[in-house]
Amino acid sequence: MLIHARKFCSRFVVHSMALALLVLIGCTGRGTDKEVMAKVNGYKILRSEVDKTYNTQIAGSPQKPTPTEEEALRLNVLGQIIYNQLQLQKAEKLGIIATDDEVESKFNQAKAPYSQEQFQKLLKDRGFSEADYKLEIRRNLTVDKLLNKEIASKVTISDAEIQGYYNQNKAEFNLIEPRYSLATIFVSNQPPNDTGTPADRAQMDAQAKKKIQIIYNRLESGEDFTELAQKYSEDPDTARSGGAIGPIPESQIKNLDPVTRESVQRLKAGQWSSIIPAVDGRSHMQSGYQIVRLNAKENAGQRDFNDPQVQQFIRNKLRNQREQILKAAYDDVLRDDAVIHNYYAEQILKESGTK
Repeated sequence: MLIHARKFCSRFVVHSMALALLVLIGCTGRGTDKEVMAKVNGYKILRSEVDKTYNTQIAGSPQKPTPTEEEALRLNVLGQIIYNQLQLQKAEKLGIIATDDEVESKFNQAKAPYSQEQFQKLLKDRGFSEADYKLEIRRNLTVDKLLNKEIASKVTISDAEIQGYYNQNKAEFNLIEPRYSLATIFVSNQPPNDTGTPADRAQMDAQAKKKIQIIYNRLESGEDFTELAQKYSEDPDTARSGGAIGPIPESQIKNLDPVTRESVQRLKAGQWSSIIPAVDGRSHMQSGYQIVRLNAKENAGQRDFNDPQVQQFIRNKLRNQREQILKAAYDDVLRDDAVIHNYYAEQILKESGTK
């Protein structure tokens, strides 16, 4: 079960809400025309901003990208920044920028398992200053607020819809084998972008062990698994949902690495494992440490509609589908209402006629 954590670097410093708005939405007076790669409603995206993100993404690559690959990567990075600006500008118009208190709370949660020296080393290894990291937290929290207000809050799933889905897809709930619903708290022991000396790797491993041990001790003292996963798990795919994974068919459980498989099979619903290695399913190499909890095990056979887990599964599935549709529509409207000039894309098209 493997997890990869990526961070997005920023270039501004935030000390107050007023300055945060200036930084998040941008200052249109900076940069010469040659430095400007795109504009979003007047906000200038500078070459230095694109270069910083591009260099972060290719760091540690075994081979230098070809000119064509570099062009494609830069175009993709620029597209990400354009979209991020659209979201932040919309959030500013709605007045839902993350507050200083919210940023500080999230920041303190992130550094809690470390000493000050360890946390500063971790930030440095990932290319962050404290100000960079706080700005990234502010951006992420702001986008979360925007999506919750504009999309998630508008989705409701009725009991009739849940019943209708079950009636039309009853065979889906006739399990041919047992299924496991799991949750994980993962901590990476890998240096950023797979770089670093053996000493760096040893230090990262020691830090990861310390962090996961602190989390485990808090679990044992009675703290909630879901909340700890949301705060401290480094798996970007599952942390937001409290580390939830599955349901997973028993046949897939048998294909896990031996330590994880045996740990899961020994658990009863509601129990969690000891600290165990997290092994990458593709490379079969250890990527960190994890604690796995068995949320539920479903036996083979027909599941009845009155089963609360069946209804919750259907509700979550219908909600996710509805949110994905609304998100796609919302993205289109954001772009339709914006004035976007992608000068880099224009440059690529222009130069293609001279090659």
